[in-house]
Amino acid sequence: MPRMDAKVVWSKGLSFTGSAEVSGFSLPLGADPEVGGQNNGFRPLELLLVGLAGCTGMDVISILAKKRQEVTAFEVRAHAEQAGDHPRVFTRITIEYLLTGRNIDRASVERAVELSETTYCPAQAMLRKAAGIEMKITIRDAAG
Repeated sequence: MPRMDAKVVWSKGLSFTGSAEVSGFSLPLGADPEVGGQNNGFRPLELLLVGLAGCTGMDVISILAKKRQEVTAFEVRAHAEQAGDHPRVFTRITIEYLLTGRNIDRASVERAVELSETTYCPAQAMLRKAAGIEMKITIRDAAG
């Protein structure tokens, strides 16, 4: 059974360094000064949104490459609404796909987004159980 391991190592105050065993990369984690942090790293919930955007973005761009879509620029934005009370979980998420390219077929993009949502992106599958997720797609022609 596949397994993934991650850890955080405390520096001081509310500052940590997070790392993942498989990739070996590390990144800073911090908190808002309002809660005693030093504003010196990602907030843990921000990383969930970054992970979601990265997970679905990799799926979609990979699928579009296989469909021979000529994408020249691609951005995925994730916007989350949070509950007002602690633990301030995500209550609604919007994933916005912004593509620029030449002769991009909208149906191909919609299908790639659907496959990411329903089949490939584990981050989306997990977060969907906690919050409603909505998709928006914007396609711009590279010529104009």
